[in-house]
Amino acid sequence: MKKWAVAMAATLLLFTGCTVKETVKKPVNNDKTDAGQENKPEDAAKDNLYFYPLTGIGTDTKPDQRAVAVMVNNHPKARPQSGLIKADIVYEILAEGDITRFLAVFQSQRPTNIGPVRSARDYYIELAKGLNALYIAHGYSPKAKQLLESNYVDNLNGMVYDGTLFKRSRSRKPPHNSYITYKNILKGAGQKGYTMKNSPPSFTFYSMEESKTLSGQEAKSVSITYSKSGTFNSTYEFDETAGKYKRFSAGEQTVDLETGDPILLDNIFIIEAVHRTIDTYGLRDIDLKSGGKAYLLQMGKLNEIEWANKNGRIIPVKNGEEIPLVQGHTWVNVIPAEPGLEESVTIN
Repeated sequence: MKKWAVAMAATLLLFTGCTVKETVKKPVNNDKTDAGQENKPEDAAKDNLYFYPLTGIGTDTKPDQRAVAVMVNNHPKARPQSGLIKADIVYEILAEGDITRFLAVFQSQRPTNIGPVRSARDYYIELAKGLNALYIAHGYSPKAKQLLESNYVDNLNGMVYDGTLFKRSRSRKPPHNSYITYKNILKGAGQKGYTMKNSPPSFTFYSMEESKTLSGQEAKSVSITYSKSGTFNSTYEFDETAGKYKRFSAGEQTVDLETGDPILLDNIFIIEAVHRTIDTYGLRDIDLKSGGKAYLLQMGKLNEIEWANKNGRIIPVKNGEEIPLVQGHTWVNVIPAEPGLEESVTIN
C-alpha cells in the first residue's frame, strides 16, 4: 500500500508539474489583429531591441541603412504624388514665390516609385546633409547647383540622368512628370560609389504609453496659409479613431497616387524662420540655423514651443531640452517669420 501511495503521489506531482510548465510556455500572439486588418509597422512596440531613428518604430534588426532625401513636386499638376506615404519625415518649404515643395526622407521604408521629382534649393540640401542622406533632385537653383557640383552632399540629379535613372511619365507633362524608383536610386548610388550604409542620427521619441497621456491645447484642425490663392495652403485634421492627422492641400486630401491610401501623420511640426527674397523669380534665402518659435501637434494636442538646429537637424525644444516625437511619421512645415505663426496658422 505504501508503495502504491508513493507511486500515485509521484504521478500526481508529475502531472501537476507538466500542467504548470505548459502554462508558462504557452505562446502569446502579440501580432494578433482584427480580421481584415494589416499589422502595420506603427503597431510595433518601443521596447524592441532596435528602433528606426526617424520614426522611433521598433524593429528586430539593426537599421543601418542610409536615408534618402527626395525633392518632390507639390504643384497641383503633380498631385497626387507617389511615395510620400512611406516617407519617415517630409519637410514642406517655399521653393519660390508662394509655391511649396517637399523634401521627403526615406529610411525605414522603400517606396517603389517616387515623384514627381523637382529641382533643388540650397536649404533643402542643408537638411539632407544634416541627416547624412543621399540627396535626389531634378534641376537646381544657381546656389544649389554650386553645392551639388562641389559634392557638398552625395547626390543624383535628373539633369544628368534624365531618361536613365529618372523616367518621364506619359500621363503628365513636364516639368511635373519626372520619377525615380528606389531600385534606380540604389543603382545610381552604386554607379557613383556612394555607400548606402550608416543610418541617420536619431530623434528622441515618447514610449507608446507616454504618447497616450500628452497634454496641450485642443487642435482637431490646423490650417497653414502659404498663398493668397489657397493653392498651396495645408490643412491637418485629427482622426480620433486612427489617432493620427490627415493632410489636405487646397482642401483636397493628400493620398498616394498608386494606392489611393491617405497620408497619416503622428507629428506636425510647424516652425517660423526668416525668409528673404533674393531675385525677381522669387527664389528665397531661408534661415534654418538660428531657431525660433514653433508649434508641435501630437495626438490632437498643440503646444507652443521652439525649434533649434542641432547639427543640421531641425528639432523641437522647450527650455533648451529636446521634446520627444510620437512614434511614427512626421511632417515639418516651415513658414516665413513675417507674418509668422499667429497670422499664418489657424487652429480649430
